[in-house]
Parts: sequence; C-alpha cells; structure tokens
Amino acid sequence: MDMITSMVAEKPVVIFSKSSCCMSHTIKSLISSYGANPTVYELDEMPNGQAIESALVQQLKCQPSVPAVFIGKQFVGGADQVMSLQVRNQLAPMLIRSNAIWVWIRT
Repeated sequence: MDMITSMVAEKPVVIFSKSSCCMSHTIKSLISSYGANPTVYELDEMPNGQAIESALVQQLKCQPSVPAVFIGKQFVGGADQVMSLQVRNQLAPMLIRSNAIWVWIRT
C-alpha cells in the first residue's frame, strides 16, 4: 500500500489503468473532458505493474482491478463509482476541490 500511497501523493488525479481496457479509456476520456490532466499509470506497461495491481485488488478490493481512480489522494473506486459521481453531478466539484481543474462551465 505504501507504493500506491507514494504514487498518488501530490497529484490531484491518478488513474491506474491498462492500455487494453476500454473502461479505463472511457474514464480517462471523461476526466480529461473536464480539462483535468490525470496522472495515468498503465499497469501492463510497467515493470512492477503486476505488484501494483495485486495491491489494488488485495488492499483496496478493486474488482475489476482497473480502472482504479484516486481524486485528491482519496480512492474513489472504479468505472462504476466514477460514472455514478458523474450522473449525480458530483465529479466536477470533486475535481475542483482536488485542484485538478479550476473552473468548470456547465454546457
């Protein structure tokens, strides 16, 4: 868990992803559409990706393991949780509070 904690420190939005995962792509696109620039770790492209994925599953109970989204150093969850925040209009305020975005204009 210390490894994950250090990876999300000092970053407003962190997404643990796999390059072949369509839901990871969707969540990255959604968060980027607000103007945020998330830090993305593609686990399948990292030498220690399997160890990180194991920690996400075992310690944070991520099922499936990706995407795993942290906003403001807080573990938000996976695609279902992020989409739920979006539907409830809670994603943008969370991104603002974490300083991932500064101004959000509703269209």
